[in-house]
Amino acid sequence: MPEGDVVYRTARRLGRALDGWPLIRSDFRVPRHATADLSGRTVLETVSRGKHLLTRVEGDLTVHTHLRMDGAWNVSPAGHRVPGGDRVRLVLANAEWQAVGVRLGVVDLLATGEEHRVVGHLGPDPLGPDWDPEEAVRRLRESPGRTIGEALLDQRALAGVGTIYRAETLFLAGVSPWRPVEEVGDLNGIVELARRLLEANKDRPDRTTTGDLRPGRGMWVYGRAGRACLRCGGRVGRGEMGAQPQERLIYWCRGCQPG
Repeated sequence: MPEGDVVYRTARRLGRALDGWPLIRSDFRVPRHATADLSGRTVLETVSRGKHLLTRVEGDLTVHTHLRMDGAWNVSPAGHRVPGGDRVRLVLANAEWQAVGVRLGVVDLLATGEEHRVVGHLGPDPLGPDWDPEEAVRRLRESPGRTIGEALLDQRALAGVGTIYRAETLFLAGVSPWRPVEEVGDLNGIVELARRLLEANKDRPDRTTTGDLRPGRGMWVYGRAGRACLRCGGRVGRGEMGAQPQERLIYWCRGCQPG
């Protein structure tokens, strides 16, 4: 599932194409909103909130989308053939550009004043203007017996962190993903590490947490199961935790993250 940095970049790409322009076409290819028509309304702004996208439109309306596992927004000049076939869920277009949402996991249209219904449950967003590390730590501590690996993926505590940044954050912190939250000494440091990693990658498609862009060297542990740890040389492990299939995979170094 795309994580906060990818969703942030997607919001910026949509914003550059749509913000400030009146729509000349809107095509909702989901039953619930099949008759909705936003033509003539100006797109005010497009923002990310964790893994959610909010496109605010004139008239107190918000288009809420979520990429889920394999969704994407494709932007191309207006008038080009709409790619995606029957996988297209939404088309928003102005006189210059068209944005095509394919395989979107969520497509919704609601009043802007009611956005809390879809994102109000989320915890602080490390890439958001209202980032609050103290609140993120407070929310993590609400479930002291939970593993830190599961807690970091709870979007109600920290919005935007997924399996990649969970693995890389805990590696850099030297904390086992199976350690209970109540036994983690520096939650503030872990929250800050997650923010720094997301911040460092929000404007770059070639994601890296090591600073090394060579093939196979961009991540400390994520995707490196069975290979040598880049720090200690020990074997990188792979396991599963949590109930959601897309969130189960966890990578860690047995030497650098004991326990």
